[in-house]
Amino acid sequence: MKNVLVIGATGQIGSELTMELRKRYNGDIVAGYIPGAEPKGELLESGPSEIVDITNDQQIAATVSKYQIDTIYNLAALLSAVAEAKPQLAWKIGMGGLFNVLEVAREKNCAVFTPSSIGVFGNNTPKDKTPQDTIRNPRTMYGVTKVSGELLSDYYYIRFGVDTRSVRFPGLISYVTPPGGGTTDYAVDIYYEAVKKGHFVCPIAAGTFMDMMYMPDALHAAIQIMEADPSRLKHRNSFNIASMSFDPEIIAGNIRKYMPEFTIEYKIDPLRQAIADSWPNSLDDTCAREEWDWEPHYTLDVMTQDMLSKLKTRFKK
Repeated sequence: MKNVLVIGATGQIGSELTMELRKRYNGDIVAGYIPGAEPKGELLESGPSEIVDITNDQQIAATVSKYQIDTIYNLAALLSAVAEAKPQLAWKIGMGGLFNVLEVAREKNCAVFTPSSIGVFGNNTPKDKTPQDTIRNPRTMYGVTKVSGELLSDYYYIRFGVDTRSVRFPGLISYVTPPGGGTTDYAVDIYYEAVKKGHFVCPIAAGTFMDMMYMPDALHAAIQIMEADPSRLKHRNSFNIASMSFDPEIIAGNIRKYMPEFTIEYKIDPLRQAIADSWPNSLDDTCAREEWDWEPHYTLDVMTQDMLSKLKTRFKK
């Protein structure tokens, strides 16, 4: 990668990925954003930015040409719970936008990374150590767009030779950006509320296990797979990656190691609970480990210490 366009650069993943790419590469790392979600601070000052609406293929093509982009990170999407409230918009962004990106990539000879998700799996999928290759039958619009995106990306690789690659992200946890409407976002919000209030009202039931990952590991995965030797890749769209799996009680107990007075109560959100119940408890990421040497670095305990430390500094607790 030399010159990279990050579409959705001010979102949860994009804001951190853009900065990490700028630390690693000397070329132009362009922060693509939509009006109303402009980059600020270091993200704005550390490199170029352009208005790039993923539903506007001309904006994508113009930016790719202007900066001689060779790799596109396509991060534009509505998160799971938001997508259920706005399914038509979720499809327009998730699939119409991806089609635009792939067409520009085909014409301009770009590699493309489009994140997938544990949301591709459904109630008929094995729940524990979900295999790399298994049934994908989601019942959410978010999951439908992710499955369709995997298939479309594979099609563009097979049919047109576009270098498409992807990982299935679990729930992502970060202190940089606040929760944004994902089913797994309770695992972000719980740290914010622990630091600010010492108490958390959880929308997901105790005993609900889901795969999670600390953002630094997610950024590493997104970059590492694009650097991987293509001759080793038997899969492309999309790889299971895993780091940790827990339920609300486990994460709350881990927080209490460092904040003994922390309390949790439950007020279940039926929509988010139904989505969570359809997702795996844990993923088998053997293929990622074998084909491009994937390995996470953060455990739950190390993540908890870092999250609490960073958030206490932010909120001056």
